[in-house]
Amino acid sequence: MHTPKQVFVVGLNDFNRARLEQLPGAEGCEFHGLIPPEDVYDTEVFDIADMLARASAELEAFEGAIDAIIGYMDFPVSTMLPILCRRFGTRTTSLESLLKCEHKFWSRLVQRQVIPGAIPAFTAVDPFDEHALDTIRSAGLYLPFFLKPIKSSGSRLGFRIDSPEDFAHAIERLREEIGLIAAPFNTVLDHALLPPEIAAVEGHFCMAEEIIGGWQCTVEGYVFEGEVVSYGIVDSLRYPQVLSFYHYRYPSQLPEHIQAQMKELTTRVMTHIGYDNAAFNIEYFWDQVQDRVWLLEINTRISQSHCDLFEKVDGISNQQVSLDLGLGRRPAMPSRQGDFPIAAKFFYRVFFVDARVTRVPSAAEIAALEADFPGTLIALQVAPGQQLSSLPEQDAYSFALAYVWMGGRNAEELLVHYESLASRLQFAFEDVIG
Repeated sequence: MHTPKQVFVVGLNDFNRARLEQLPGAEGCEFHGLIPPEDVYDTEVFDIADMLARASAELEAFEGAIDAIIGYMDFPVSTMLPILCRRFGTRTTSLESLLKCEHKFWSRLVQRQVIPGAIPAFTAVDPFDEHALDTIRSAGLYLPFFLKPIKSSGSRLGFRIDSPEDFAHAIERLREEIGLIAAPFNTVLDHALLPPEIAAVEGHFCMAEEIIGGWQCTVEGYVFEGEVVSYGIVDSLRYPQVLSFYHYRYPSQLPEHIQAQMKELTTRVMTHIGYDNAAFNIEYFWDQVQDRVWLLEINTRISQSHCDLFEKVDGISNQQVSLDLGLGRRPAMPSRQGDFPIAAKFFYRVFFVDARVTRVPSAAEIAALEADFPGTLIALQVAPGQQLSSLPEQDAYSFALAYVWMGGRNAEELLVHYESLASRLQFAFEDVIG
């Protein structure tokens, strides 16, 4: 009889425990939650030093072997994993290689060394500098441009700057709120060996970047023993006229030669960074007018939003990648063995308003909708009594009330089915502020 593998998952919740336990090879694993999910997800306050101390104490007290420490969330989980894995001798990439992806300024510097044609103009800027706009201009960046923290998650505190007034508003917000992510990110930086020019650009700095755009997509991949593997590309489609995502769609509908170019860029940059034995996803734009591919950012994890898409189309959630890599195995991801040729994750949103939620669809209403559209999964993101502005990880334009995963025969059918389902999702609000 084989001894079960002991797998610790940072921020593990019941939904993902069930998904992990269904993976091939998981029958030989015992999964343990490490740090409650509400500490790393349902909050914007991250005491990383305390979380690392608590996690280390729990791992040290465990009487069995510690075979893997994994996660599937963005900051702060992604940045804590290399620290914990190094401390307890489990597999993942080094903290320094991870930071070459997650520290936006460092990441752009190393990207420019190997794929300069895919990188926009950029500069680091201190939002507390009274001459910050002059610093940006002196770097050759002019209006319009994007401004975002050196480290952020989702679209939080990201701004498109079209005028000096936009810049003044963004700087005010950044000065008020950037400490929430700067302080914990600096805790992570303290654990790394940083070049002096990177150590000087710590967590409260921001990035100004040339505006890039086009058809957005995400390359999901991993590196195993130095080999870079890109196993799927997911399209990211936005609502018209705003930056909010409408839905993610897999597999990508991009031209094959553009997909091949993105995979080649991915191999070059991840090899150069020295990233190894860990999952990643890289967001790209294809500018169809210029026929040019831009690298937007590198994320050091699988995309949790894409798990159900891979399960519907390929037959297995891409959490298989995180589990296999954590255990030192080459990931076993199948291709096109799922129940649907195409799948999407839709974001049911309200725009440009704040309000208190008074009603959400009942469990019976959700069950009926999921039964009417086989394969559909609906996850509510709000509860009665909740203020929309209290939701974590929201963009500047809208609030996501529900996530809806659906499978279909083609992209057109997906849209028709989603619109029909969305018309039956009944929310109610009061104290609307718009």
